[in-house]
Amino acid sequence: MEVHDPTYHLKLIEMCDCYLDTDYATQIQRMAGAPSADLEEDAVKYLALAILYTITEKAKKLTFKRKLDKLSVTVKTDDQKLSLRAPSLELFEKIVEIVRTILHFDEDKGALPLSLGLRNGQLDVQVKLERSGDKESLKIKFPEL
Repeated sequence: MEVHDPTYHLKLIEMCDCYLDTDYATQIQRMAGAPSADLEEDAVKYLALAILYTITEKAKKLTFKRKLDKLSVTVKTDDQKLSLRAPSLELFEKIVEIVRTILHFDEDKGALPLSLGLRNGQLDVQVKLERSGDKESLKIKFPEL
C-alpha cells in the first residue's frame, strides 16, 4: 500500500481545486476570524483562497506584507487596490514558510516562477520574497487573463 504524503505544492493545488467554486472573500473572512488547530492546513487554505480571489478579480498582484507585527494583504487590479482580512502573524509566517519550501528558496530576497495546475489549465505566476529585519513580504504577480 502506498502512503499518500503530498508536498506543499500539491497541497496548494488540491486546496485550490477544493475551493474553486466558493465565495473566496467570505471563506477568508471566516477562517481568519476562527482559525483551526491545524496551522499548516489553515496556511495552505488561506493562500489558496487568496490566489483564487486574485484570479477572480482579474488582478495583477497579490501582496502579503509584515512590518513589525502589522500585517496586510492586498490585491491590486488595474484601477484599484483591494484589502483582504489579514491572517494572524503565526499564520502569515507559516504561509511564507510554505511558499519558500515549494520554491526551495532560502535567500532573503529574490523572485522565482511558480506553476499551479488548476483543473483543466495551468497558471504561471511570479513569486517575489523579501525579508529584512522587522519587514517581510510575499508578492505574487499574475499574468494578464
